[in-house]
Amino acid sequence: MIEAGTKDHPITIEPIAGRVRVVWRGRTIGETAQALELREAGYKPVAYIPREDVDMRYFERTDRTTTCPYKGEANYFTLHDGDSRDENAVWSYEHPKGDLGAIAGRLAFYPSHVQVVQIA
Repeated sequence: MIEAGTKDHPITIEPIAGRVRVVWRGRTIGETAQALELREAGYKPVAYIPREDVDMRYFERTDRTTTCPYKGEANYFTLHDGDSRDENAVWSYEHPKGDLGAIAGRLAFYPSHVQVVQIA
């Protein structure tokens, strides 16, 4: 387990046991046994998936960035398949702050657009 953040804003990262599947609009776009779960303060846990375990054909990098005082700058991706698009549905910390290097380059998904399901 990785512990970071502050006493008032704790962040932990742990491996997720078993496999995780990423489903977008009924299509599996990723599956991995290497997912990490990030828990941050009072937010819902977020799975971070290695890029090599998703089908990047559906991802288009956008110009959007946001900054978290604890994790650093996030970059975003739109999901698309030629017919459907979900703008900025995915984010990634390319160079996270401090002790959070384990999530560097991994992908996280907004649950309003993508289902991330533990399958085993």
